[in-house]
Amino acid sequence: MTDLAETDPWSLSLVARVEKDAAGNPAPTHTDTLVAAARAVVLLLSDPRVTSPDGELRAAVQAWRDRRIRKICRRARGVKWERTAALPHAEAASGEAVVRVFAPHPREQVPELLRPLQVGGLDLADPEDLAVPGPDGLLTIRLTPGVAMTTGKAAAQVGHAAQLAYEQLPQARRWQETGFGVRVLTGAPVLPPSGRVDVRDGGFTEVPPGTTTASAGFEGTV
Repeated sequence: MTDLAETDPWSLSLVARVEKDAAGNPAPTHTDTLVAAARAVVLLLSDPRVTSPDGELRAAVQAWRDRRIRKICRRARGVKWERTAALPHAEAASGEAVVRVFAPHPREQVPELLRPLQVGGLDLADPEDLAVPGPDGLLTIRLTPGVAMTTGKAAAQVGHAAQLAYEQLPQARRWQETGFGVRVLTGAPVLPPSGRVDVRDGGFTEVPPGTTTASAGFEGTV
């Protein structure tokens, strides 16, 4: 990371689909949205458009990685959601949740199709009987207990966690081969520091600077 982190910030945009008519389009749950966000981030980073030397998104991703890995979550519905498909992106779904992740851009140069989408205020719920799958084959992302975050903020944090796991943990290749499965729960880390990645927030929104918002690691067999 260079001084560009402060003088020329870039962001990765996540967009969650949240339709207004919950009767006709069931509202996504909080956890499903987080799972979809985490998977969409690593699907973009592992895409040939990023990994190939001549990939169309490679330069933008590299410019963003050289700075703070800021992520901003927006929400969209209806025709505004459909229009975002025209931009290069990766998409992931979990349950009723669908999240798209778009190529990074300078923070003040948001693509026209994303600019009108609402930032902030995305706060979804989970059912009381939410079932968490077992860890085998999945990256486990643990949100820090006692750190209150909206769904939009948490989506950015699990995106950070998935990215760091993809870039730093030795099991990442096998994880990719098995489809980037993710589970998200709230709880203190159970893995030692050598076996996990931790996310410490920059403090720009919702939580104080340096707050550990999430950890991630492979708690089962991958």
